[in-house]
Order: sequence, then structure tokens, then C-alpha cells
Amino acid sequence: MSKEIGRRAFLKQGALAGAIAATGLPALSAFAEVREQVTSRRSSMSGPVPASPPEWQLDSQAFTLSEYEQRPPALTFSATDAASAQVWQRQVRAKLVELVGGFPEERVDLEPEILDRKGFGSYTREKVIFQTRKNLSAVGYLLLPKGRSYPAPALVCLPGHGPGVSGIVGIAEDGSQMPPGQGDPKPFAVQAVEQGYVTFALEQLAFGERRDEAARSQGPRAYSCRPAAGAALLMGQTMIGWRVWDVMRTIDYLGTRPEVDTSRIGTLGFSGGGTTSLFAAALDERIQAGVVSGYFNTFRDSILSLSHCMCNYVPGILEHIEMYDLAGLVAPRLLFIESGKRDRIFPVEASRAAFAKAQEIYRVFGVPDRIGYEVWDGPHDFNGNGAFRFLAERFGPLQG
Repeated sequence: MSKEIGRRAFLKQGALAGAIAATGLPALSAFAEVREQVTSRRSSMSGPVPASPPEWQLDSQAFTLSEYEQRPPALTFSATDAASAQVWQRQVRAKLVELVGGFPEERVDLEPEILDRKGFGSYTREKVIFQTRKNLSAVGYLLLPKGRSYPAPALVCLPGHGPGVSGIVGIAEDGSQMPPGQGDPKPFAVQAVEQGYVTFALEQLAFGERRDEAARSQGPRAYSCRPAAGAALLMGQTMIGWRVWDVMRTIDYLGTRPEVDTSRIGTLGFSGGGTTSLFAAALDERIQAGVVSGYFNTFRDSILSLSHCMCNYVPGILEHIEMYDLAGLVAPRLLFIESGKRDRIFPVEASRAAFAKAQEIYRVFGVPDRIGYEVWDGPHDFNGNGAFRFLAERFGPLQG
């Protein structure tokens, strides 16, 4: 094979093309982009250009994608009936707990404390702190809708990278309260409480008030995922596992509140919060509904192929499952996914393909109407229109 051959031509001719076709997923548009970048870079190199190997063998992304195609996930969903699907879930859920680093054997006392309480037009907001594990506290905001009967369904809302939980409850980066209706889209924890849900907006570890001092010194939008996630990996754990445990302990806390209907607790997260929402719903069967915004895709087309924060990585996960298998662990419970057409880090075509795979799992469980999907005309951002309609139809009634 000559050095001039392009990667796309190689894929059409070689074994990788057959492997990609076998997955049922679309070929990566990133291949063409990488090919052009590699060609341009090599043509501008000073000195002689090696005659071999072919250019695609000098590219790290091409190598990782070739490794992916040669290593199909061993535990990917293949069940044909609900009974065998349930057996598959138990096996994969146990493996996933292991992959994320496991969870503490002991649930420490929550020792919750309400730090502050403020009233707004349609809801009351409490700032709450509680213990999630030894030497670790979580902080967040409990939003309680006014003028409704309790107990009510609850949503744990999870922010992505940025200013942290303050942004999703309407607190500006300077600490002031945003005027009602400000923000595009409106802060989604505020949207949730205005829909009638008891809403707990949780500060994710390494964001906002739960960052290290180095990140705090860099301003409100800096985060400490890299050192914290790296430390987790050094200890055989993961940031995803740590964050999912925080969600589990938040559900424990919600169970102590008389305002919450504990049979109707869901998660709603955007971007890095969507990651936690999906993994938490996959691992904690108390979660009856999961909303995943700006995340759901294939590992192949996003986390493996594009530059992402270190907190996204779970060692060895692709040896066992793809991302749509995570959705299968939520079945038959409710799951809604939304994607922006112009989301550059979670490509929409791969999201569509992954949803089709997840929907097929729900069909095997006999509940195809319990998973929903919306593609909206936007970038990497939260939308929520379809998600809140889906929840209102299946997770309600909101008023009772």
C-alpha cells in the first residue's frame, strides 16, 4: 500500500470497513478530517518524508479507531426476549459497578444541614449540605414548588462543565440572582421546579463549590476534573463512579424529605451532567426516569474520537459494552435523550444511530414507548422541550 493512499480509501478496501459495517453504526466523518490534517502536516515537514508506512499508520486516532473495530464489546446486548434481557442486565450492571471502581460498602450518616432558604415567585429554594462518604460532603439546592400537594415526583438535576450548580438554579457568576426568565435556555433546574417537580440541583464533584483551590483561583468557570479524575484512576476508581455515588446519596437524602414521592425520582443532566444522569440511571434502579441532554452518543464517535475532559473515561468499558448498552440497563424504566444538530462534541448522526440501538433494547423489553428522543436545531446546549413533555405524559401526574 503506497503512502499516498487516503484513510477513507483504506477503510473501503480493508478489514476495518467490514468491521464498521458490522456494527450498524455510521462511518466516521472524522476520518476525512484527520486525513486532511495528516496530509497537510506531513507536506509541511522539513526534511525527507518517510516512504512507509502509509500515512494512516502514523495517526493516533486512526490507530485507536482500528483497535476499537477489532475489539467488539463482549457483553453488548444480544438478547431476544425480556427474560434473557433481564439476565443480561444483571451481568452487565455488576460489571459496570466494577469498571467505575465500585461503591463504598458503608453509607455514612448524611448529617444534612439546611444552610439557607429563600423564597421566589413559584418556588422555595434551600441550600443543603450533606455527607456522601467519609471525608466528602455534597452541596446543592432543593427547589420546592409552591401551590402543589405533596409528596411529589422529584428530579436530581446535574450541571455540565462551567460555573457548576449555580448556573442551573439561576445564580449568575458574580453571585447575584438572575432576573426571572433570564437565560437562554432558562436554567434547567428552574424549568424543572416550574414544571411542578421537587428539584435537587446537585453540585458535581470538581465543579463550582466542590473544586480544588487551584481551580477556584482561575475564576468561576474553571473546574478541577483533570487532577481529581486522574487521582481516581490512580486508585482504581473513576470520577464517574464518584459522581454516581453522590447521586445515590442525594436520593437517600430525598428519601428523608416528606415532600418527595420516593417511587418517582428521576435524574436530568446536561453534558457532563448527562453522563452522570445516564450512568446513575443505569446503576441505581430507584431512579424511575432519566433525562440525558448533550451526551448520548457512541463512545466510538465521541469520547474515543474527540478531545473530552478526563472525567468521561472508564478504563476497559469498551471491552464490554457501548454507550447504547448503558441505555439498555435503564429499561424498562423511562429514558429520554436529546441532541443538538450542531453539537460538535457529540455528533448528531452517531446519537441517532445509538438511539436506534437503545430503542431496539426497549422493544425487546416490550416497552418501546418508554424511551424517547428529540433532535433540536441547536448546538451543545440544553433544550428540554421534548424531555419535559415526555416526563409530563409518563412520569406524572405532576399535580395531585
